[in-house]
Amino acid sequence: MPRVLGVDIPNDKPTYISLQYLHGLGQVRSIEVCRKLGLDPQRRARELSDDDIQRLNSTLDSQYTVEGQLRRQTADHISRLKSIQCYRGIRHRRSLPVRGQRTQTNARTRKGVRRTVAGKKGVKDMRH
Repeated sequence: MPRVLGVDIPNDKPTYISLQYLHGLGQVRSIEVCRKLGLDPQRRARELSDDDIQRLNSTLDSQYTVEGQLRRQTADHISRLKSIQCYRGIRHRRSLPVRGQRTQTNARTRKGVRRTVAGKKGVKDMRH
């Protein structure tokens, strides 16, 4: 498996699809990188020479924000929102949806597994 920017990309897939395993590279950008370097996007990743991989690494590192650099940038943006205590920062801090979604139902991915609240009484207990 070729290693590009510290990530193992799949051997048996075309180069432009293998490059999409890097955080921050989608289909359009990966095809653009292949064209810029003169690589055939349909050629399998295992057929890339060491020189091709070296050129890929240097191009992606210098001209694009991908992988660790992009993750760090995103984390910095979120921590800035938290530190200035704006609405979006507070939502991030409380692990609630940030972009206006409803939370009474359908926020399980963001909120996590349901936690039972202690002390709530059932309907049967309220009759007596």
